[in-house]
Amino acid sequence: MDSTDPAVSDRPLRRDAQANRQRIIKAARDVFAARGLSATYDDVAQQAGVGVGTVHRRFPAKELLLEAALEERLEQHATAIEAALDAPTGWDGFVCFLQRAAELHATDRGIRDIELGADFDARYLAQIRDRIMPVIRRLVDRAHAEGSLRPDVTAEDVPLLLTMISEVALHSREVSPGAWTRYLQIMIDGLRNAPGAGHLGTPMTGADVAALLRQWLPGIPRPGSRAGPRGG
Repeated sequence: MDSTDPAVSDRPLRRDAQANRQRIIKAARDVFAARGLSATYDDVAQQAGVGVGTVHRRFPAKELLLEAALEERLEQHATAIEAALDAPTGWDGFVCFLQRAAELHATDRGIRDIELGADFDARYLAQIRDRIMPVIRRLVDRAHAEGSLRPDVTAEDVPLLLTMISEVALHSREVSPGAWTRYLQIMIDGLRNAPGAGHLGTPMTGADVAALLRQWLPGIPRPGSRAGPRGG
């Protein structure tokens, strides 16, 4: 019988099989953090010290592997972002969110790819991202209402701003690992409402941002594409 049959997969795993599964999940967490969604089944198998077929039998779809590896960390991140709504001022909450999100995206490319641009079908991962954008909107609205955030900044700007910072972090790792914090602070100072600020031009729509991020960040190959189990 196929090992992916629900009647089989729902049974408790043997101790050695469970150990293998946990080893794969830990390896996937490390590999996705370092390489993002472009990491392959081969990468995870090598990190875990198992055959690629073992990884694919346990997680026949990449969404399942991502969910198992990143669910807990995504949940913690979403909860912490929601806590920014309790900050004493709108500006404090907005800055707290930016700092936390930028740090996580700078150190975990898998989380970054999922939250900012990945095209995926996994229900849980989609729910996490759907929780975060409304929080961003509330933080932006609150900061606008108190006059601390420049009025021409929109919630749709935020994912692109975070992507820019994460790109600096990605490409400066070997030269200056903490360089992204400098540019985050420059960005935060530029977001504050102040006299003499230049005109930003027409804001991008949510659809524009989604289309740009789909081109910028890696997604997950859809079933039937040329990238099979070995290609991720």
